[in-house]
Parts: sequence; structure tokens; C-alpha cells
Amino acid sequence: MGYTIGVDVGGTFTDVVVRGTSGALSVAKCLSTHYDPIAGIVTGVTRALGDRDPSQVTRVVHATTLATNAVLERKGVRVAYVTTQGFRAVLPLGRYARVEEDRYDLRFTPPPPPVAPGDCFEVVERISARGDVLTPLDPDSVRRAAAEIAARGIESAAVCLLHSYANPAHERQAAAILRASIPNVVVSSEIWPEIREYERATTTIISAYVGPLMASYLTRLRERLAELGIRAPIHVMESSGGVISAELAARRAVATIESGPAAGVLAAAGAGFAEAISFDMGGTTAKTCVVRGGRPEITHEFHVGGKGSFGGRRAGTGVPIKTPAIDLAEVGAGGGSVAWLDPAGALRVGPHSAGSSPGPACYGLGGSEPTVTDANLVLGYLSSASIPLSPALADKALDRLAGPLGVSREEAAYAVHEIVSASMASAVHVVTVQRGIDPRGFALVAFGGAGPMHAARVAERFGIGTVVVPAYCGVASAAGLLAGALSTDRVLSRLDEPDPPAVFDSLAAEAAADLGVSLTSPGVRVLRSVDVRFKGQSHDLTVDWAGDRGTLESRFFRRYAEVYGITQRGEVELVSYRVRVTTPAGEGPAGEGPAGENSPPAAGPPPHRRGEPGARTAYFPECGGHTEVPVHTRDTLRGELRGPAVVEDDESTIVVPPGWSAALAATRAVHLTRSGA
Repeated sequence: MGYTIGVDVGGTFTDVVVRGTSGALSVAKCLSTHYDPIAGIVTGVTRALGDRDPSQVTRVVHATTLATNAVLERKGVRVAYVTTQGFRAVLPLGRYARVEEDRYDLRFTPPPPPVAPGDCFEVVERISARGDVLTPLDPDSVRRAAAEIAARGIESAAVCLLHSYANPAHERQAAAILRASIPNVVVSSEIWPEIREYERATTTIISAYVGPLMASYLTRLRERLAELGIRAPIHVMESSGGVISAELAARRAVATIESGPAAGVLAAAGAGFAEAISFDMGGTTAKTCVVRGGRPEITHEFHVGGKGSFGGRRAGTGVPIKTPAIDLAEVGAGGGSVAWLDPAGALRVGPHSAGSSPGPACYGLGGSEPTVTDANLVLGYLSSASIPLSPALADKALDRLAGPLGVSREEAAYAVHEIVSASMASAVHVVTVQRGIDPRGFALVAFGGAGPMHAARVAERFGIGTVVVPAYCGVASAAGLLAGALSTDRVLSRLDEPDPPAVFDSLAAEAAADLGVSLTSPGVRVLRSVDVRFKGQSHDLTVDWAGDRGTLESRFFRRYAEVYGITQRGEVELVSYRVRVTTPAGEGPAGEGPAGENSPPAAGPPPHRRGEPGARTAYFPECGGHTEVPVHTRDTLRGELRGPAVVEDDESTIVVPPGWSAALAATRAVHLTRSGA
């Protein structure tokens, strides 16, 4: 027998899923421990394993926000930036797009660059965009830079020389010299050798910035799990939805920036709908993504640390990262989002979150500010959770809003519920309507501890008629981790490349070496794609590779029409070549795990479980306010349940508003259908 473990650390909860070789799941949900995330992981793993033998664990897959938090909180290590002579100012100059409140700020100050100007160093060398050596590398200039970096006590360096994607020789020589005196040296030609100097530089710098933290964190996690008796390999979810080894994650830490959100999208993609919108609402944020043809949308550039705008991150307001990532829109709207009144007396919700400490008022852990969770408890949508909830404390918190607003407690709570639903709808708008996609033909797949409570209300705003709530929806991201195959990506920019197949073969070999597999092994897949643009244009689109030039151009023209809404023909050029190598993750020896199909979550204290249908009073304005609604669990749901109603899970609660009906599918997913859809 053998078990695999998925661990997702969120802003409020840490979720753990244990899967036996039979496919049965056992789950645990506990509060995240921000002072030491590993403490929460150990607690969750211990509870989820129960009395199972830890030595039988064959694999641990982890989604982490470590890299993201390090960038947002500016808590990475100090980095020195080494570049070609004459290009030191690229970083300090940077670029920044003024958006929203910045536009008319006469005292506006751009955010500081990722590396202080004084920590940027130049070396003598020059390579052309075609890879020709224009100026040989001067080793003495590298040694002088290395001596100055070491003298400042800087232990991490990012090397990004001009056009090194076309010829990495100078970068490799410089790195070899720097490594003699600097412990951590990251070079762009190893991290992501793609055109656009600024983006390649920031991608390399962020990897150098968070790499030492990631390496230390994963080492400590491995040691703590070993203390429990778990000595299985640790894998980390990367931003594009693949799973890589802990060792590779430490070397290419930048690939884990969107590690956590990616896992949930994989769970949504596996819900059985080819066209779906992933809707993940946890305690701190809500995230959406479009799944088309059963595959999540992938972007090859995203921004971290930028300002939000209608559910997305505005280009130019953060640090650009040039690695593949699942294309998400995110808002600061979750169960722990705090409701507050602005100076004008208007009700606002988020983006500040109560998190896991002190948490919503109803947790009874010291929080007193009203949150979305408190509002849902007042409305009767919630009655229990992975921890005990106090209705009295929720009432007291919502009274802080109701009094100044001059409305009843329930009216204030419903306003909070509506505002946060509208905020989350903005994220759906970004990934659909804003990109020319009609969302009405999609199913909304809702998960996360708070997602199923708001999903139907969000769907109504777009005319979406089907909402799907998968089994184990409250820990779907952790479950999605176990669905990820081992994979890694490689890219190389080559203008006017005469032999594309040779480039693909080289990239595939490098990626296979990263994964420690052979390209000829059973189950290993190699996906090839290429960035194409019209000759004379500066931006490109990624399409699947075709050896036939006519087929490749047809794919590009079709993709161009999808993205820009216009049909255009003309001469094209190939810019960058991409491969993704994927291999199935081993599940260990065959055998049956003891976890049952309906194993309860081993979180403590355990939630109040209901074995029979019941009823309670909930607040629905369409029904005149307070109304008695039926309450079911997934196990007691039979036939079609018409709203208003509530279906309670062990890790989340599904709200079925008036005008909707709910039914249980064979997969134990709950399908919500809007009348007339």
C-alpha cells in the first residue's frame, strides 16, 4: 500500500489531502500558521494520516505562496544585478503604468526597483541579437564586480547580459567567476532565455531574490516531515500547473510564484466540463481562470506585486515575470475579508483580510471586525465549519455596521454578501468578457471554503446557468495537486532559426534532464509550441508547433483573430521555441489504502456532522427576508432540491438561491442549475 499527500497553504487555512492507491481520500483543514507555515503543515498532515503508517507515503506535493509573499512583503534576500556595460540603468529606469488613483497624484512616487541602483554592476562584453560576439568578455571586469559584491556582504547575484539568449557563453563565463566568491548566482540563460531585456532581467532577479528562501524552506519541510516518519520525495506545484521536484523548485524559484492558485484550476479542469470557469474563493482571496477544451489558459508573462484593477493585475504596475503561468485574475475577496465604512459612510469589503489570526469574529480567536464569514453566518447560510463558529460574536460584529448604516443586522450582512459577490464577479469579467469571451456557455466550477456560498450569485450576474461544486470542494486545491503530472518547461528565443527541430530536441533534452527521465520512457510526452508574430510587429502569440509552414501560419492567423477580433494575413516570423516535458507521477506500490470514500476530515475540533435532512431560517430578499429553508448534506441529497436551500459539506457550504435547483451527480459533485437557463 502507499499514499500520496497534497498540501496547500492558504492565507487562512492549510489544507491536506491524503490519497490511497485505491483513489480514496482523507482530508484535514487547519488554520495556517503564518509565523511558521511548516507548523500548520505538520499539524494537517498528522491529522489527515491518522493512524496510517507514515513510512508508506510515497510522494508529497506542495503548493506554496512563499515566493509570492516574499515579493509582496519585500522579504527576499539582497541581490546584486550584473549586466552588460552601458545597461546598468535598465532596472532603475524600469517602467511603471499609472492606473486608477495614481493618474492624478501630483506627489506620485513610483515603487522602488527590484534591485537598488547601487547594487547594479556592469561588465565589459557585448553580444548581438544574432549571437555574434561584438566585444569579448573582460574577466577582470567580472572579478572587480565580484569583489565589490562580496565586500558589500551580498550573497545572491543575478546575471543578465545583453542578448544572452542568442549566445550564453559570456554569461556562463561570468557566472563561473562570480561563484568563486558569491554563494548564490543565477543566470538568465539558465532561468528563462527569452527576448526582452527588462523582463528577462526581472525574472532572473526574482529567482535570485527568493531562491535562497525557497531552498531553506524546502530543506526544513523535508526535515520536519522526516521527523514524522515521512521520507518520500517532495514535489512543488509550479505556476503553469506542472509539478517539479523540490530541488528544481529551489533552483528555479521564480517558477513557483503562482504555485498555490494553479492547483485549484487543475481541480476545476478535471470537473468534467470542457468549457469552464474556475472560481476559487478562500479565506483571503478569490481567483478565476478560464478552462477551454479541458485545458487552462496559459500566459507567458504576468506581473507580481502590481496593483489590482477589476480583478486583474495591471501590466506595468508590478514586476514582470517571463515564465508560463495559468492565466488568473485575483481579487482580495475571501471569507476573511473585512467589511468597513469609508469616510463618506459607504460600505466597503476587503481587500484587508482577518486571515487566520485573529480570523473572523465568529471564530472566537480574538477578532472583532465584521467579515464575509460573519455576514454569511448571520444570514443563516453557515452553521458550522472546520472550527466552531459563534453566532453571538458574528451578530455583535455586524451590529458595528448596521448601526451607522441605519439598517437591520441582516440587511447589513446581506449588503456585505452582495458587495463581495460583485467584487468576485469583476474577476470573472476580466477572464471572460474583457477578453471577448461570452461566459454564458461555460459552467462555473466553484470551490474553496467560501466559493460555493457565493457561486450562484456570481453566476447570475453573467447569465451563467450551471454551477458545479466538486466533491471535497473545500480542499479542492490540495486535491488538485495530486492530479498534476511531473512536468517542466523550457524556452529559447532564436530569430531566423534555420533548424527549428534541432532547437526543440535540445530543449526537450534539457527539460528531461531536469525531471530525471528519458524522452523514450513510456508515458513521457513532449509538447512543442512556438511564438509567432507578423514581420515588423513587436508582440507575438504562442501556437502549437507544426512542421508544415502553411499549417503553422494558419494556426497563427486563427489565434490572432481570436485574440484581437480581426482577420489579418501577412508575412510572419518565428521568435521563440517552447517545450513542455511531462511524465506521469508515480503512485508507489499497488495496494489499497484504508481511507474510505466518505472519510471525515480529520481537522480538529471536528465539525458538527448531520446525518439527516433538516431546516433552518435564512435570509433571502427574494422571499421577503427571513424564510425557512431545507438543509441537506451531500449524503442526504436525493433527486432535485429547489432553492432557497443549503447543502452543507464538511469543508464548505453550498447556498442554493431562489430560482436555482441542486442535484447530486454520479461523481458526488453538486450541480446547480438556474431556472430557464
